[in-house]
Order: sequence, then structure tokens, then C-alpha cells
Amino acid sequence: MVAGRYAIEAKGLTKIYGRARGITDVDLAVPEGDFLGFIGPNGAGKSTTIRILLGLIAPTGGTAKIFGEDIRGKRTELLARIGYMPSEANFYRGMKAGEVLEYSAGLRKRDCREEASRLCRRLELDVNKRVDQLSLGNRKKVSIVCALQHAPDLCILDEPTSGLDPLIQREFYRILEERNRAGTTIFLSSHVLSEIQKYCKHAAVIKEGRILACDSIEALGHTNAKEVTLTGIAAPPVLEGMRNIRAEGNTVRFLYSGDLRKLMSALARLPVEDVNITEPDLEEIFMHYYKEEANDNIKA
Repeated sequence: MVAGRYAIEAKGLTKIYGRARGITDVDLAVPEGDFLGFIGPNGAGKSTTIRILLGLIAPTGGTAKIFGEDIRGKRTELLARIGYMPSEANFYRGMKAGEVLEYSAGLRKRDCREEASRLCRRLELDVNKRVDQLSLGNRKKVSIVCALQHAPDLCILDEPTSGLDPLIQREFYRILEERNRAGTTIFLSSHVLSEIQKYCKHAAVIKEGRILACDSIEALGHTNAKEVTLTGIAAPPVLEGMRNIRAEGNTVRFLYSGDLRKLMSALARLPVEDVNITEPDLEEIFMHYYKEEANDNIKA
């Protein structure tokens, strides 16, 4: 990533839960104004990393800085500049959605009524309903407004779109893109790879508590592999450089990083009806990094 001022900077960040794995030697640098996707399946260490960055839990080792300051030393001042949305938000039962938003703004000693109203209109949130009567998607909307209404310099969002319908998801990302263009740094944890690919500038891939890759979306896609789809055959030729082979009916798909001339030569001998060779999407790239890591572990 580009050197310069960082909104988030983690070095050697480690968290051990007794005998359980947390995260290990996480190095992460997010420049101010970036829009970074934090990719990994459930249990990979995304939420643990976020909680340490926010000062909610202490690391076993390493350092975490927000805007150049250690989160443990200036937590109150730094949290005032952060909008945080947890993956699961819990609110006081009996309160109306609007009361929750006012309470959240009051904790920050801010008058956020105008911005909260604007966000509620865009997200179609009824502020007069009690939070314990809201659906998962509407509780998510309350959490989004709580995180954004005070116009933070840094947004840390943990699985923000689960439970939102597609139209609201689209509007939510429009809001994030607007904030990002205005200079807000966005750190978004997700396992919805299509969202990361569409909206983020950079991505970090985490597995079993370790960062496997961290770069721009474009650079992560430069794996020298092609996505190959063959129609008219039930099984592909056997060539070096093939992986992630999937067969369904008379269609076969796989990633190929070998010599394209050898591939075309092998296909010329098969009753192939159609050939499609494209750049792999982020999901394929994601699996590429995970399988490379697994192979390295086997070799070790």
C-alpha cells in the first residue's frame, strides 16, 4: 500500500485465548482515505482484530495505532473519531429506534439529529418502532446510523450488510462511497467477496489468525491464473497448472496458470463446444490464496 499517514497501523498484533487461537503477528497498514475490505470466513480472526484496534480487548503482543496514536493510550480521544458497527448489535429493550440514536449521540456529546434524520430516510428506518420489535435488517439499520451519524473520520464496520435487503445494501454502499470521497477511511470486514470486489480499493485476506495477503484489489487479482470454462465435455484434460476443478453436466470450470499453448493444444483433441477464458473474480482469487497457504503448510 501507499506509504504515508495511516488511519490504522498494526504491527505484530497477537491475541491468544488460553489454548485457543486468536490472531498471530498481524501486520496491517490502512492509509487515511482508504476503503479496505477485510476478508475471511467466520472464525478467521476478523472480529478479534477489530476489537483490539478499538481498544475493547488487550493484545497479547504487538501494537495497534489509530491515526498514529496507540489506542491503549488515547482510547477516549480516538474513539470520538471512529464510527464502529459490530456484527451483532444489542440495544436496550423498550427503547424506540429514535431514542437509541439520540442516546448514542448523547454519549458523544454531539447533536446528530440532522444527519441521523437524513440517514434514516435513505435507509428507510422507522424511528418510532421499539428496537425489540424490529427485524434483523432494521436493527442493522439502527446500528449503521449509530456508527455514521456523528460523521467519523474512520468507520470500522464488522459484517455490516448481513440481514439487509439488496436495495438497502446498495444504498448503504452509496453512503459509504460518499463518505469515502469526502475523506473518511472505511475499514469493512466481510466474507461477501462480491461486495469487497465492487466497492473496496484494497483488501486484506486473513485465515486462521494470520494475514495471507494485503494489496489493492487489482494487484490481488494478478495471480497469473485464468478462469477457464469448457462446454461439451464432462472432464477436462489433465495438465500441470490446473486447480479448483468443478464439473457440472457437460460444463467444466477450473483455474489454469500453465502454458496456454499446451491448454489449447489439449483442447483441440477434445469435443469441446465452447471455450471461455477470463480473469478470475475475487472469490477465485480468495480460494487461490487459501489453497496456496494450505499447500505451503503441507510442504512444511
